[in-house]
Amino acid sequence: MNNKIEDRVRKLRAFMQSEHLDAFIVVSSDPHSSEYVADCWKSREWISGFDGSAGTVVVTADKALLWTDSRYWLAAEKSLAGTGFELMKDGASDTPSITVWLCANLPEGARVGVDGTVCSIAETKAWNSELSAAGIMLAAVTDPFALIWDGRPQLPMGMVEILPLEHAGEGVKEKLVRLRAQLASHGADGILLTMLDEVAWMTNMRGCDVDYNPVFVAYMLVTENSATLFVPNEKIAPAVKEYLSGEGIGLAQYDDVWSALREYEGESLLLQPNRCNRAVLENLNTVCCSIFENSPVAMMKAVKNEVEIAGFKKAMLSEGIAMVKLLRWLKPAVEQDGVTELDVDNKLTEFRSVDENFRGLSFATIAAYGANAAIVHYEPTPAENATLEPRGFLLLDCGGQYLGGTTDITRTIPLGELTDEEREDYTRVLKGHISLAMAKFPKGTCGTQLDVLARQWLWSAGENYLHGTGHGVGHFLNVHEGPHQIRMNNMPAHLLPGMTVTNEPGLYKAGRHGIRIENTMLVQHYCESEFGTFYELVPLTLCPIDTTPVVPEILGSEAIAYLNAYNAMVRETLSPYLNEDDRRFLEEVTAPL
Repeated sequence: MNNKIEDRVRKLRAFMQSEHLDAFIVVSSDPHSSEYVADCWKSREWISGFDGSAGTVVVTADKALLWTDSRYWLAAEKSLAGTGFELMKDGASDTPSITVWLCANLPEGARVGVDGTVCSIAETKAWNSELSAAGIMLAAVTDPFALIWDGRPQLPMGMVEILPLEHAGEGVKEKLVRLRAQLASHGADGILLTMLDEVAWMTNMRGCDVDYNPVFVAYMLVTENSATLFVPNEKIAPAVKEYLSGEGIGLAQYDDVWSALREYEGESLLLQPNRCNRAVLENLNTVCCSIFENSPVAMMKAVKNEVEIAGFKKAMLSEGIAMVKLLRWLKPAVEQDGVTELDVDNKLTEFRSVDENFRGLSFATIAAYGANAAIVHYEPTPAENATLEPRGFLLLDCGGQYLGGTTDITRTIPLGELTDEEREDYTRVLKGHISLAMAKFPKGTCGTQLDVLARQWLWSAGENYLHGTGHGVGHFLNVHEGPHQIRMNNMPAHLLPGMTVTNEPGLYKAGRHGIRIENTMLVQHYCESEFGTFYELVPLTLCPIDTTPVVPEILGSEAIAYLNAYNAMVRETLSPYLNEDDRRFLEEVTAPL
């Protein structure tokens, strides 16, 4: 048995007993609903030993269970072996939800604890509704890991930096004016910003507190007459303090947010229930009315200004140069040197790092060879690191953080001989990508209405993929950004000019191969007609799409024309920045089909 994990569970059970709790739920989130969390909030990993990005732990007096989705079932089984934890395969038909399991295994009158600082208002409301129907109480309690986690990491203390106006394109004072107008339209006196990318965008500042996302840990309270940033004082240099003061933003310590909420004098405060943690509501002045709405900052941030768009284009240029160098290196290296998946990741980082504006990866690189690519979120590790061979596909999904923008690109790269199935599957995925890329659509369209364009050629062959087709991309911020998305389930946010959105259909066949082709697109104005305003998608990504796997009779003449035009645009844009060998390579791989 794993004595270390057993001891940690024992300490949690002692806490539960002291708080009269029959069960405790440990989530994977932080107080800011971040996709990636700082080490100090990795409580679910600490208690279970499972380090996957998604999962929820439930501990009772005699049971310890971990729910996680199909991406992590194999990894979780290995991690949990000998710990006393039971794997609950979330999404499997015979696996009950957390609340269904609790209702079936706890008596009426039982109490289930959660840490209200890391669970959202919407999440706890849903849990409470389901549990209370069985006579079980959900209790938001003090964070137990503050007491039982010996050596728990401290809050990250990286220094906060100012993003110059030449990169941001809009000053903080102007953003506050726009935000306050939005609050007035909602009848709100103020808003508490809890999402780290929203705080970073509103303040025109960036940080290094979270892997892959250039954000810093903070809350921001904006009212009709004031704005306060709650952030550890040690992270703010004198020049940054002076800058914030000049922009009309006061400073307070990070934990002072709770007293500020208790003393809040406004009549109403806007909170985003699916992103704001429960502790905010628990601490809010009881005379204040909570207005539960989506944060207006999300839409403000999603529509990029002209300076941000120019920054994206510069970042895509840098990324494109690095990708061409990688592609030219790749096949000869595979044939001669025994290249691994991690070698590809390291080589691409080497090529990117030449650019002075490169700040790091925007997410963990997915370099997946052969059957590994059928695992949608596969990431190579020293323990699982396939050697590439001169046959089949390498799926490379990667992104970088640049001072001017964030990139996200996927290419499925043929390394040699392909089967007929691989070529046909590649062509159908590419045809879906191009069909979406060519879309013209009226004002008021949401991503859900466009999703079928990317899937139709797979559906016609009885095939599909289960992830979304597109997501927004932040401006030197989080690579995954809302509120707009392109996916099958309803995402009501309209696509507007200035929004970035990815176009990434795929196909995954277990044990054989995975295929995905992704460009980051920009929504822009297309035309005015008697039927109104129309928009289109234009590619920001600058990287050739390989034509060698294409089956022309499946792709069709219209899609071939688009593919040739796209590759020509990539060639013409990148060539002036390449050396002679890279330029010759690019001319070869972008030759018309």
